[in-house]
Amino acid sequence: MTAAFHVVRPGMQTTVQDWPARVGYWHVGVPPSGPMDDLSFRLGNRALGNPEGAAGLECTLGGPALRFEEPTWVCVTGAPVPVTVNGKPVRQWRSVLVPAGGILDVGMVRGPGMRCYILVAGGIEVPEYLGSRATFTLGKFGGGTGRALAVGAALPLGTPSRPEQISAGVPGDDQPVFARRWELAVTEGPHGAPEFFTRGDFDTIIGTDYEVHFNSDRTGVRLIGPKPQWARQDGGEAGLHPSNIHDTAYSIGALDFTGDTPILLGPDGPSLGGFVCPVTVVAADRWKLGQLTPGDKVRFVPVRADRAASLRELGAARRAAWPVVLSPGGDGDDGVLARRDGNETAVTYRRAGNDGMLIEYGDMTLDLELRARVHALHQALLERKEPGVTELTPGVRSLQVRTDPDRLPTAKLLDLLGEVEAELPSADELVVPSRTVSLPLSWDDPSTREAITRYMHGVRADAPWCPWNIEFIRRMNGLATVDDVFDTVFAAEYLVLGLGDVYLGAPVATPTDPRHRLVTTKYNPARTWTPENAVGIGGAYLCIYGMEGPGGYQFVGRTTQVWNHRSTGLGEDPWLLRYFDRISWYPVSAEELLDLRADVAAGRGELRARDGEFKLADYRRFLSDNADSIESFRATQAEAFTAERNSWRAAGELTETP
Repeated sequence: MTAAFHVVRPGMQTTVQDWPARVGYWHVGVPPSGPMDDLSFRLGNRALGNPEGAAGLECTLGGPALRFEEPTWVCVTGAPVPVTVNGKPVRQWRSVLVPAGGILDVGMVRGPGMRCYILVAGGIEVPEYLGSRATFTLGKFGGGTGRALAVGAALPLGTPSRPEQISAGVPGDDQPVFARRWELAVTEGPHGAPEFFTRGDFDTIIGTDYEVHFNSDRTGVRLIGPKPQWARQDGGEAGLHPSNIHDTAYSIGALDFTGDTPILLGPDGPSLGGFVCPVTVVAADRWKLGQLTPGDKVRFVPVRADRAASLRELGAARRAAWPVVLSPGGDGDDGVLARRDGNETAVTYRRAGNDGMLIEYGDMTLDLELRARVHALHQALLERKEPGVTELTPGVRSLQVRTDPDRLPTAKLLDLLGEVEAELPSADELVVPSRTVSLPLSWDDPSTREAITRYMHGVRADAPWCPWNIEFIRRMNGLATVDDVFDTVFAAEYLVLGLGDVYLGAPVATPTDPRHRLVTTKYNPARTWTPENAVGIGGAYLCIYGMEGPGGYQFVGRTTQVWNHRSTGLGEDPWLLRYFDRISWYPVSAEELLDLRADVAAGRGELRARDGEFKLADYRRFLSDNADSIESFRATQAEAFTAERNSWRAAGELTETP
């Protein structure tokens, strides 16, 4: 019979995690999850003779009480916390034997730090989902139940190591130091000065002690700090605010400016989005994100990417016992690794941490030909199967390549990408499968109205897009009535350019016909709540939110699920849509939508889809044949966009750029 432990008290937010967790699904909006402080987690596993990534428990602010059926070795690591076995205090960071029937009780975190970890000999043997046992509570999967521990739950244990493999605990020299003021080693990029931020902005970012905001979690750590001046007036087709860019893949540990609000993206953060990131925390320092506590101070220290500590290191070479980051300075290249002419268009290679690279094609504009180039590069790299490449995530005009830097250094990756680029076929030859998918849309759905009301009550009531996002869309695009917004959305055919824009297979799509491209800006600050499968427009893009969570797109309605929670991930992909699918909408009432959503959730829904192809050569002819009317539409739209920007400036919504 399999040994197990039982939950007597669950703690405040205790979840099953493993490491490196759910790798390989970033491109469809599934974050890795896993321990936010990987260092404390892995050190505890190593002390018990487990594989470093064996599943254990992450506890936020306060720990659980657990009863073990059989004698079991445990190790509690992370932030300082009182630990007892059957009421008697035991030391943290030590291997401790809990007797049969004994209760391990982990109390409230005393600080500094915010999270502690409970590792058990043999690890926790809950079922895997998409290759990992890690819990992603927002996505409702992993950890056996998809949620935090509950009273009475029983968690099975794996086969423990032999007694001689279990050490006394984690040596003092290997234990990380916890503080109230943290220094984080960062690399420059991907979006630095002077393209996106001013030089003064960047000096402020690395010269300021930011404060951790109370509204922080595993998706991201919000910071309080100076408002950037910005190097651009706006984001153009990507949105009115200068922080807006065409959607691109994010890095865990990126400092993401959602409007003027800086957020350090965590292991449950979004994979794709349209905001700039000036610096990225190096992989070996991301453990600190899990210990940042509201009120703590944070300072960003630029380091050279090739001098960053290795994520593989768990001892002194990890530098975790140092309260400061020792660095002679960063790379001094603004995050731009190289620029090349490319096969058909210019290519920019940007640093995305010390373990990633962002490849961008062409100018900062919405051009489906650029997405075609991204697709060709993506497919070529998939076929190449280069060792050291861990993730490939396409954006609108970019491809993010995540790597193991110990196996594939940046210089070698640049050489490899140059070789692949030279061999790419002409974009004229691009022909890809492209289904036409018909989805229901409840226009101006009550759930999206509720989200706007919550935003006005909890975030800000004076935003230009409040109280009605659809009226804001009308105004920004120079349309006569809100009925014109309705007609435009339902007439459009939306081409899916990326998946995972706000999690779980959520598409970022744009109309194939430029005359249907309504342009808006994103919420600033972002919403804290968005209903699952809300449909919104941000910049020139439409998104279906894959799950409840934060968000910034302007609402037009709500649709059915784009992620199948009934799928086990074995033999059946849980995501509904594919790259280059074409979405069309048909109107339904709010009541009809609730019935359709219930059918999909129960497995009774049927996808309305028709097979087809997208040919870039045909699309080029369409643009040429309709060039005059497209230009006329854009001129009207640009006039309205400029008027809205001027009104924002007059109201103090925009910072004047030098």
